[in-house]
Amino acid sequence: MELTIQNLTKTYGNKVALREFSYTFTPGIYGILGANGAGKSTLMKGLLGLKKPSAGSVTFGEDLRAREIGYLPQQTPVQKDFPASVWEVVLSGCLSGMGLRPFYSKAEKDKAVRNMQALE
Repeated sequence: MELTIQNLTKTYGNKVALREFSYTFTPGIYGILGANGAGKSTLMKGLLGLKKPSAGSVTFGEDLRAREIGYLPQQTPVQKDFPASVWEVVLSGCLSGMGLRPFYSKAEKDKAVRNMQALE
């Protein structure tokens, strides 16, 4: 379940938002951190196919699909209920398995706690 990004570049007009980014992700939990304007959202949108890269490639391993990757976008003028807390972000990783249930189960909350502890 690898994800390989090679020389990913994204430009908006003559502004370079992401320049020749390369990395191979192996199974695990990752966080992408950086200053405003560093290209975090552009990277995520590029690897999820939400924005077409200007150059480079994204290759999903045999057992991995884009829909299996969680992404919580940053606050925008339209959606002002972000930023979410770290707890809410980690817990939101359970959303895809909840179906139409409106509340998290104890098992899902316990899983979120274990995932947070794994990062300490």
